[in-house]
Amino acid sequence: MILVNFKIYSETFGNSAVRLAKIVKEVGDKYKIRTIVTASALDALRISRETGVEVWLQNIDEYSDGKHSGFISAKQAFALDIKGSLLNHSEHSVPKGTVLKIIKNKPPGFTLCCCVKSPNQAEKWVIKAKPDYVLLEPPELIASETESVATKNPHSIQKLATLCQGLSLIVGAGVKNREDVKISLKMGAKAVMLSSAFVLSDDPQAVLSDIASGFSAII
Repeated sequence: MILVNFKIYSETFGNSAVRLAKIVKEVGDKYKIRTIVTASALDALRISRETGVEVWLQNIDEYSDGKHSGFISAKQAFALDIKGSLLNHSEHSVPKGTVLKIIKNKPPGFTLCCCVKSPNQAEKWVIKAKPDYVLLEPPELIASETESVATKNPHSIQKLATLCQGLSLIVGAGVKNREDVKISLKMGAKAVMLSSAFVLSDDPQAVLSDIASGFSAII
């Protein structure tokens, strides 16, 4: 599985979001890999309807419905066929109590991927909360052009994969090529997430195809 986080790079605004999402869908279909776009709430519905790619949100709030203004509702998102969300990304940290409440009260069938900065954070409380996925992203490696978790500290992936015990592990932070994928999967991850390497590339299709080929190398 490959997640592509669009963040709010200007390269993903408006029609550009649709263009990039079509590439994600095309590469996923070609390599027969589940591909997911994590999109801004402003673009998520349009991307889903115009491209057919699976779409998650980049964050979700604690309220599902009722007298609450300005919040993003998991219940409303799911009703619109937005199937999941990231949660507690280091660029959008959420208090522990709020994370636990969101996971506990999520709509049936809605997928939550809880981000962690380290295996220690995951071990202390995130794994016990039982999100659907755990995403490892050390903040210092996010958007790195030279390093990744896989190249700098592959054993942290292995440690977290062992701790997860039934929860699927996703690796992000610096993922940019086939080798990052191969190492991550070898260490026990089930999926990867990338962002800037794809979104800011002059040839995003080539980047994502290289990432996808890493899965075939393991199989």
